[in-house]
Amino acid sequence: MTERPALPAPLSAVLAIDEEFPSPTILDSRRLTGANWWSDQPGAVLEVRNANGNDRRALERWPREVRVLCDALAWPHGAPNAQPHGALSVCFLTAPLDGLMTATTVAEQAWVRAEVWVRSQDGDAEATAWLSTSLSAVIDALRARYETERAPLSAACAVVASAAQRGCSWQLDDDIVSIGSGVHGLSWPLTSVPAVEQLPWYTVSDVPVVLVTGSNGKTTTTRLVAAMWRAAGKTAGLSCSDGVYVHDDRGTRELASGDYTGPAGARLVLRDRAVQAAVLETARGGMLRRGLATSRARAAVITNISADHFGEYGVESLGDLARVKATVARILEPTALLVLNADDEHLRALGAALEREHAHAVAWFSRDAEHPLVQRGVQLHGYAAVVCAGHLLLAEHGVWGDLGAVQDMPMTLNGLAPHNVENALAASLTASVAGVPYAAVHAALRNFGGSTHDNAGRMHRVVLGNVTVLVDYAHNPDGMRVLGATAMAIPAARRLLVLGQAGNRDDAQLVALAQAAWASARYDRVFLKEMPEMLRGRAPGEVTQVLRSALLEAGAPPDAISAWPSELEAVRAALAWAQPGDLLVLPTHAQKEAVDALLGGLQAQGWRAGEPL
Repeated sequence: MTERPALPAPLSAVLAIDEEFPSPTILDSRRLTGANWWSDQPGAVLEVRNANGNDRRALERWPREVRVLCDALAWPHGAPNAQPHGALSVCFLTAPLDGLMTATTVAEQAWVRAEVWVRSQDGDAEATAWLSTSLSAVIDALRARYETERAPLSAACAVVASAAQRGCSWQLDDDIVSIGSGVHGLSWPLTSVPAVEQLPWYTVSDVPVVLVTGSNGKTTTTRLVAAMWRAAGKTAGLSCSDGVYVHDDRGTRELASGDYTGPAGARLVLRDRAVQAAVLETARGGMLRRGLATSRARAAVITNISADHFGEYGVESLGDLARVKATVARILEPTALLVLNADDEHLRALGAALEREHAHAVAWFSRDAEHPLVQRGVQLHGYAAVVCAGHLLLAEHGVWGDLGAVQDMPMTLNGLAPHNVENALAASLTASVAGVPYAAVHAALRNFGGSTHDNAGRMHRVVLGNVTVLVDYAHNPDGMRVLGATAMAIPAARRLLVLGQAGNRDDAQLVALAQAAWASARYDRVFLKEMPEMLRGRAPGEVTQVLRSALLEAGAPPDAISAWPSELEAVRAALAWAQPGDLLVLPTHAQKEAVDALLGGLQAQGWRAGEPL
């Protein structure tokens, strides 16, 4: 016998969404303030638990209930959709920008009504009576909520609408509305937005905006594209997993420190009046939680697709992940190109679908100079990047140019880091289609990676006397395989790996990470690191135990594995273990700044293996 959902609480409690959801099957309800996986319009998304057969009928009913409520609010409702994704289902509806909080309530109330409708179809008289008597009260409450929400946003939404009509970008959060971007942008607190007719529209436009997403290589590609803009003489703003920065010929200004790959970091860059070009690392989580921060971009790149974060927000497969990453294409300017990796099978499929649907034109990069997608892309659009005979070649307007030997580019570690060759291809092509001159692309490739500050924490080689340390951000199986291949290309007497992972990956992903690490290189020791800052629901020691078991299953000797209570302590233990000629491989995540400070201090004092730390 299937369990019936409980009837909703009294209406006053149902609408108190700040306290709890009105149905126990609701897992999450949130607003999306920009283009997103489901639409190029803002809206609301509801996640519900798949528990029994009633869920399917409720999912099918939910769009109808949404349309009834949206019609009562006089909202255009597009095509609300509800789809099952493994253990949960995801329901989405578009909504006006001034009613997104109300839209989350619409989504929740529609779901409650859909669940109760299922009961009514099964002959529950109480459910039938509730459906017929509650609708007017629900609508009245939603109308009141919408009026309260829209009042302080009316001026901001008028400015946004006018900006969109004029082909300018906009950004809106809980406190500030902006139009245009960088040196050509204007911003106001929501409490003091001027009337549309009072704005100096002749001063408002957009700086070039580049979005960088993918599974691996995002931060390196973001930093390199920004370096190419700087080589072109532009003040470049960038947001990435390490912070938000503005770079010009006088140096670097840090606007924020930490992981800023979501909308908050993007808005910091776009609202800075010094910025002449913006490069925004754009992570999956921010797109799924809030949507994109801005409404317009000059170029976008997806570096690659790798298994990670499955089971979150309805993402269950590599195909799902590719489509989520493709959200960046929703805000591309009409003549812009989406840059994709022709060597990634999931991006080949994505590119084919986008072109088949006439959604976006694609420019391809590849390590294979003869790749048919590259050749076709040059014929159609004139742009591509490849490796040929050890040189990086870039096509612009159908003409190929030589950007130099790969082994002469510092970021490739003399050609030993193959994934950074791929990142160089991605950045060069993306910068080119965004408008960076060829000479500036060339100049940046000759220099980027030569300084320890260019790409901190990403395949960063530190020589401490007679010990080599390789610092990277590898955090999924593909990243770990690339890191291992690079480690094997560097001569060493012995090799040690520090290994750990955040707790929001399931056991299968932890096992895959450990297996990839052990299979990709011959490590003499593996130091497992606990990361208390990143347990994310796991018990202390749980992640390291799963990794240890997976390493043993993969063939690692028990005496080669040890565990340490923090990332920094594992790194210190690795340095204490080191002997002359050793290579220490250190993927750092939780305590990057502390690890960088330790390594920098040891390098400055001329530390050598065997000396005290």
